Amino acid sequence: MREEQNLLPVNRKYKDTFFRMLFREKKELMQLYNAVNGSSYTNVDELQIVTLENAVYMNMKNDLAFVVDFHLNLYEHQSTENPNMPLRNLLYVTRQYQAMVREESLYSRKQIKLPTPHFVVFYNGSQRQPEQWEQRLSDAYYSREKEPELELKVTVLNINQGNNEKLKEQCETLKQYMQYVERIRKYAGTREMSLGEAVERSISECIKEGILADFLARNRAEAMSVCFLEYDEEKEIEKYKRAEREYIREEVTKEVRAEVTKELRGKITEEVEKELLNRMMEANVSLSQMAQYTGRTEDEIKALLSGI
Repeated sequence: MREEQNLLPVNRKYKDTFFRMLFREKKELMQLYNAVNGSSYTNVDELQIVTLENAVYMNMKNDLAFVVDFHLNLYEHQSTENPNMPLRNLLYVTRQYQAMVREESLYSRKQIKLPTPHFVVFYNGSQRQPEQWEQRLSDAYYSREKEPELELKVTVLNINQGNNEKLKEQCETLKQYMQYVERIRKYAGTREMSLGEAVERSISECIKEGILADFLARNRAEAMSVCFLEYDEEKEIEKYKRAEREYIREEVTKEVRAEVTKELRGKITEEVEKELLNRMMEANVSLSQMAQYTGRTEDEIKALLSGI
């Protein structure tokens, strides 16, 4: 298998993420693999990195791709929850397989063997999420089937503080990575310093305290640049999501108000009224507002809602 084979037009102007910088060496990557799989490989020569270096397709790039013992592992880091990771991984793994079988004939009577794929996302966003969950490609299908003919499963591991602590204990680099990230968030979350100052102070303190000390000392300037861009992008995404949630809430509220007019109140059945009350509740409409729109008392509304 070749380490890089570009089969489609790509954009090479892409900045590495801090996570990818940390695990681009075989030693750290093997340690992470062992922690995720409960294995104990020690010979880094058994790990073959097959990440399509500097290759970006459709403005996307996978973080880490490597093969161990005929298993193809695609690892991604995400600082925001992304339900499209199965689809993205489908595109990634297709390109990986294309590169691996480039010299093979797909028309041969001999079956072409492929390494078994595994997909893992390491999540450390600020939005609260479970410790671990699974995403499936079939969740995106318009028509749901019991056994879809094309499926891809992604395991998402929450690596924020208080989650998957055993995993982080087994991978010191991952543990120290999150200590570093949490330090930046701590300082950037105050109004006392700018983002640049927060990153600079975090790097200095981590080097002094032995947290990713060697890595940060060697790559200080690049780490500063990458972390500044990543954190700033994360804040912009969160602002966009908040704006979207507020817009949806307002639109639902307007829709509910329009439906519950004074002329219709006498004609609304109890089932319909329960549904409207439920939609009001989901839109964070207060009890007093519900009472105003429906003509019912707050106690009556509470009783109706308790039966939903």
